[in-house]
Amino acid sequence: MTSFADRHVPLFLDYLAVEKGLAGNSLAAYRGDLLRFGEYLGRTGVDTGEVSRTVVVRYLGQLRTHGSSPRSIARATSALRGLFRFLEAEKIVPSDPTAELQNPRRWAVLPKLLSETEVQTLLEAPDTGQPRGLRDRAMFELLYACGLRVSELTGLLLENLRLRDGFVLVKGKRSKERVVPIADSSAQWVRRYLESVRPSVKGSAASRTLFVGSKGRPVTRQTVFLALKAAARAAGLPAASVSPHVLRHAFATHLVDHDADLRAVQMMLGHRDIATTEIYTHVSLARARRVYDRTHPRA
Repeated sequence: MTSFADRHVPLFLDYLAVEKGLAGNSLAAYRGDLLRFGEYLGRTGVDTGEVSRTVVVRYLGQLRTHGSSPRSIARATSALRGLFRFLEAEKIVPSDPTAELQNPRRWAVLPKLLSETEVQTLLEAPDTGQPRGLRDRAMFELLYACGLRVSELTGLLLENLRLRDGFVLVKGKRSKERVVPIADSSAQWVRRYLESVRPSVKGSAASRTLFVGSKGRPVTRQTVFLALKAAARAAGLPAASVSPHVLRHAFATHLVDHDADLRAVQMMLGHRDIATTEIYTHVSLARARRVYDRTHPRA
């Protein structure tokens, strides 16, 4: 409704930006989820102060009916829970209708996953005899070797690299920094890009960003997505199954497959909650089940 969209949502977003330090991408996601809920209130004629637990549950059920993924519904639930907790504290609503609302399972559908062989094929796809191909290879190596989000990759600064010491300083969600090790083989590709490609790009000297385009400006998320899709096609992989987030999943799952400590994986991914990281044990168990069913004589 008008007051919801024009007054309550902007007030809450200002609070998240100023008090919680949420980044622009997170704020945009919150805004989208909350404005969709506001449209639902408008259609059903419910005022902000009249929102009950039943109203929220019906809305989330509608999202599910219309095909939203469990993860999207969980994100919408989180946005509504944060908003109404804030509105109750500000005395704008009499009570929080989401107080006893349970989160839907975030990972009812397992994420897409590339095998180690498929990842290697993808990494080798760019033509490293060309400047753009060498840049793309270095980007892909960092995505997989460090499990970066695409926003973390595009925002990586030159001073964030500690290649001699074997790690990268990453600024993640809520502007929190973490230290992530980098494999020597991946670090070598980054060095090659730094030595032979980046200095030759016009305007790059004025930029602190690690990866730049042909005009010296930082690469965009779209640039990374398109480069990965092109590499997937060149590698003979379905382009729809490849994205920066799929490489991040592969990074974590392959670590768990090789008996990495889950807390260490949590730290490298920048997850606040270990429960989020535990999805990768589920992925590994699901793969083990498929292998068992396919190969065991009694399966």
